[in-house]
Amino acid sequence: MAKERSELVKVRAVCLVLPEVTERLSHGAPTWFAGKKTMAMFLDDHHGDDRLAIWVAAPPGVQEEMVRLEPDRFFRPPYVGPRGWLGVRLDRTPDWDEVADILDEAYRTVAIRRLLTQLDAQPTS
Repeated sequence: MAKERSELVKVRAVCLVLPEVTERLSHGAPTWFAGKKTMAMFLDDHHGDDRLAIWVAAPPGVQEEMVRLEPDRFFRPPYVGPRGWLGVRLDRTPDWDEVADILDEAYRTVAIRRLLTQLDAQPTS
């Protein structure tokens, strides 16, 4: 069995502590779901794009702002980009605290109220 990328291990660790998040392959990529809704995907050289990245659900306007401010780190992903999703490069020495915050925001973007209540009731570390 091939060794998993350390970036995937880190993303998985952040996602799976969120209430009722599950992981399964979707379109061949590790994907995390908040209940039934997709919140994030891990892509490694998707269709030869030479990027190691996550694609995440994002609140309205965030994608445009992040891509405008830091186009070397953030991008509009194919397929889900028109719905406001944000591409986050992990091959640019990411700040893992920032990545965790982005994943938390992705969860908050798609999770139902009951899950958000559970998240907000969790002790902070």
